[in-house]
Amino acid sequence: MNIHEYQAKELFRQYGIPVPDGLTAATPEEAESAALRLGGPLVVKAQVQAGGRGQAGGVKLVRTPPEAGNAAAALLGRVLRTRQTGAAGKPVHQVLLEKALDISHEYYLSLSIDSAAEQVALVASGEGGMDIEEVAAGRPERICRVNIDPFIGLRAYQLLELAGAIGIPPSLKRQFTSIGLALYRLFTEKDCAMLEINPLALVENGEGKPALVALDAKAGFDAGALFRQPDIAALRDRAQEPPLEARAFDAGLNYVSLKGNIGCLVIGAGLAMATMDAIKLFGGEPGNFLDCGSNSKTEDSREAFEIILAEPGIEGILVNVFGGITQTDLVAAGVIEALRRHREQLPVVVRLEGTGSAEANRLLLDSGLNVQLAGSLTEGAEMIMKLVASQKGRKSRPGAML
Repeated sequence: MNIHEYQAKELFRQYGIPVPDGLTAATPEEAESAALRLGGPLVVKAQVQAGGRGQAGGVKLVRTPPEAGNAAAALLGRVLRTRQTGAAGKPVHQVLLEKALDISHEYYLSLSIDSAAEQVALVASGEGGMDIEEVAAGRPERICRVNIDPFIGLRAYQLLELAGAIGIPPSLKRQFTSIGLALYRLFTEKDCAMLEINPLALVENGEGKPALVALDAKAGFDAGALFRQPDIAALRDRAQEPPLEARAFDAGLNYVSLKGNIGCLVIGAGLAMATMDAIKLFGGEPGNFLDCGSNSKTEDSREAFEIILAEPGIEGILVNVFGGITQTDLVAAGVIEALRRHREQLPVVVRLEGTGSAEANRLLLDSGLNVQLAGSLTEGAEMIMKLVASQKGRKSRPGAML
């Protein structure tokens, strides 16, 4: 789960990470009032959960309260499209106003999960800012990485070495170390999946001395750990999520839309990946990733099936479940309920093995629905692609009955 910049910066404040003074606004009038309180010049930033806002016109520099109101009016209610949002974009319901700072240099600092190493990865660069992706692609030697053993944690000496590697001035290495340690504490205590400061800016403080400030903040959290982070769960903005993914999240399903032509209803992340691979092997494109969870009941399977049906571009559905803890007869009942409710004419292939599979397959056979049963994943993937091709052929013939 991701949160907005202003929310991430509030967490930063709680952990002692320096951020600019700022206020949020949901109307032009609120923006003008906030500008009066903060004093100019200011930066007005669209609050969407995506990077690349500046290049997409989502960040505006203003000098007076009326300019702040006008900038907010131009952003609020708009759908902002950046390189990370895709064509759909994300709606702007709030803006963040912050005091503009004179920046001497921009650095990059982030924490994320390195699943392969089973450690937390600390990544930094002396070339932060909007072009960090280009730096990573074209000058990878400018990206420094430290893997953190979770049983030991992040140590000050690692940050001091990193500070030297990315060119932090000697007088600011202590502050850089403090920021890094605070960021790691936030990461571990709040079950984060990702924290990013870009840029971590070198500016002058109120006394004319150099200081480091987090000018931007991104934070993502492990959705599976939200049950023990109610304060973080309360920050969720459903409007920033794709509607079907938000619906799946609400239902406790792990779902990602992929815009392919074959919907996949699977239980188990590994089996879901294998199912997607099998679909591609036989010439299809997965329309989604979906892991219903091993404790799926009839209503879970029904909701999952209905979400897949709501995906545009789906031409067929493959249900692939190998039940251990999962009772496959409950999965079958959910599929039957969804098909009877929606009367869909899409080809559907079901492969159910494991706990309750004999009863599950009997329910499907006795349902009277046009559902094909498969004995294996390979057979199921090949079968759904043949059925989709056959249906396309019928529709393409002149005078064909739909």
